[in-house]
Amino acid sequence: MSTDFKLDMTMMFAYHDALRRDLKQISQMEARSDGWELFETLLHVHHTAEDDALWPVVRDAVGGRPDDLELLDAMAAEHATLGPLLETIAAARAAGESAPHARAELATKLREHLTHEENAALPLIDDTLTEEQWMSFGRAATERVAPNMPQYLPWLLDGADEDTTARILRLIPEPVQQTYRAEWQPAYAGKDWWAASSP
Repeated sequence: MSTDFKLDMTMMFAYHDALRRDLKQISQMEARSDGWELFETLLHVHHTAEDDALWPVVRDAVGGRPDDLELLDAMAAEHATLGPLLETIAAARAAGESAPHARAELATKLREHLTHEENAALPLIDDTLTEEQWMSFGRAATERVAPNMPQYLPWLLDGADEDTTARILRLIPEPVQQTYRAEWQPAYAGKDWWAASSP
């Protein structure tokens, strides 16, 4: 993760890394799985939180600067291209098919989007938002992911390095950290998320 930000981007980069990690599994996925269901849910949560609680705030902050507005339009458009691919994969799963072309296109488009966001949109956010505005987005995103927190937190930290793990856990109240270590992480680690599941 780049440290050339005044705002703390740890959670954003960790989220992106977790999505990229799952794309490796998705490329090999031949059937419905709980891992796919969790990925799909958390991708939707992440992008709707940005669409509803981040991009409009950034749009207000940049004023009428055409290049910045064009970038924000691109972020929304890139999110929108992923929805039909997810629907295609879901329909294929329901029919007992694996949709290899849709899965490959999803992987390509999502990786491109994440890189674009990191290289262009996160620096814009860092340049234009106050810490309070950024923290407000963080709270809004946390509220959306809260119903999935027992799976989300160990999913987020699955494969993360020690520094990232420590930085993220420091953002979380101690009782939640304890629950993560004692219950959520062991339960997550003990499950084969990518094993085929029943429709």
